[in-house]
Amino acid sequence: MTTRPSALLLLGTSHVGKSTCAARIGRAAGWPVVSTDQLGRHPGRPWTGVPEPVTEFYLRLTDDAIHWFLRVHHENMRPIIQGRIKALCEAGSGFILEGAALRPEYVPDWGIGEAVAVCLHVEPQVLRERIARESHYSRRDGRLKTAIDKFAERSVRENEAFIEAAIRHDIPLMDVTDPEAADRLAVELTSRLAGAREL
Repeated sequence: MTTRPSALLLLGTSHVGKSTCAARIGRAAGWPVVSTDQLGRHPGRPWTGVPEPVTEFYLRLTDDAIHWFLRVHHENMRPIIQGRIKALCEAGSGFILEGAALRPEYVPDWGIGEAVAVCLHVEPQVLRERIARESHYSRRDGRLKTAIDKFAERSVRENEAFIEAAIRHDIPLMDVTDPEAADRLAVELTSRLAGAREL
């Protein structure tokens, strides 16, 4: 008999498709979806009407500094996520947790029980193209294009960091560059979670 999963964790950097996948699986399997973005946000997408200091964050800092600050933010988020996980586990029902702050190196410390964790990743050029498309890059002025380029570089670096950390911590990796691969993953995970409700 398959052990009943207590949670599904979808890991990966911004724009790999975690939220879309989580929402689809949650609807089909009847599990609530929680995003770490709701718990605290690092200076995010510079094209979404954010305050001027966020744009300046990307324009003034080096790529190395931007990535370092993101890692610091995730470390600061770690106890907040831990508290949310504890509350979700105490509720006694399964849940889906997704977000860029779910770093592979943190998963072993969270003690969720029989959680299913999957790290999503995409090819770097595809990640850049997704960010350009969502940000309407071609319509932006030079200043905002520079900020978007910095955000894209940060995301590409994180994509690689997630892959390396997932390998180190034996967390399954799923390349969802091809939308059909993302669809297959969603179907597979939905089946596993829906089956778990019947155990």
